[in-house]
Amino acid sequence: MAGGCTGDDGVLIADRQNDVQIDARRYRVLVRQVLEAEGVPPGTETAVTFVGRDEMAELNEAHMGHAGPTDVLAFPLDLVLGPQAPDETGVQLAGDIVVCPAIAAVNAEAGKGSRPGHDGTVAAEIDLLVVHGVLHLLGMDHAEPAEADAMRARETEHLHSLWSHS
Repeated sequence: MAGGCTGDDGVLIADRQNDVQIDARRYRVLVRQVLEAEGVPPGTETAVTFVGRDEMAELNEAHMGHAGPTDVLAFPLDLVLGPQAPDETGVQLAGDIVVCPAIAAVNAEAGKGSRPGHDGTVAAEIDLLVVHGVLHLLGMDHAEPAEADAMRARETEHLHSLWSHS
């Protein structure tokens, strides 16, 4: 396992799985880019944790009431409540994102072409899941068709920016 990687940018990446090699730097940069593009103040703290199937299944059951692993879960904190004053430490928290790379690997080929530039690789699928998770932290959802369309458009925009510069 790769362990954790924290930057001065307020993004923590933790890798607690052995299924897929994770580029922690890539995901720190991606999270920060999406947050900044969405108008979130610099230094807002966010964590992305990559977990295995069993841990994701436990989290999915405990928090969503669904059996089995899923690809991504997001646990929003301060930002969904609207602009908040930082806590007593001066920190504002976006929340936590949990991604299961093993499920991303299963879904990667099906995701091919789902966004311009999605080439069906596991890396492209994980990119999508991380962006999706960040947007959930910011209060976006996809329960209703209009919400889903808006969220998909933002995902596509962020991914296009990433993939066109990779």
